[in-house]
Amino acid sequence: MSRLSLFNNPLMLGFDQFERTLDRIAKSSAEGYPPYNIEQIGENGLRITLAVAGFSDADLAVHVEDNQLVIRGKQTEEDSTRVYLHRGIAARQFQRSFVLADGIEVIGASLDNGLLNIELARPPAESRIRKVEIRASPGKQRKTLDVA
Repeated sequence: MSRLSLFNNPLMLGFDQFERTLDRIAKSSAEGYPPYNIEQIGENGLRITLAVAGFSDADLAVHVEDNQLVIRGKQTEEDSTRVYLHRGIAARQFQRSFVLADGIEVIGASLDNGLLNIELARPPAESRIRKVEIRASPGKQRKTLDVA
């Protein structure tokens, strides 16, 4: 079965990277652990909050790899003297990735009461208009039209 491409239009030039990004997002979003929130903070700010109960700051790593924010968690070895009658708090390792748009910057991260908060800033959009000069081909002179 062939897959329908969203960016298969000849008028959409250079969008093949977006298609690869969408494929990567679809594969990584299947995992539901740890749960997270994404909040709008002010006009140009974002906050990602992950529920990481049982993880210390030493167990967590936050990296920006290319245009991807990657959060990894791996708990240190447990105390083998503990005997659990019920274990409902997940203690597994995880990796959660978020694809960042160009220009989004990671400002910082903090861990508070089992919640990992990652602050992001989106720079204000700038209008980019540029005139492209049309040059004559070598050996040909540009003709001017007389409008009468």
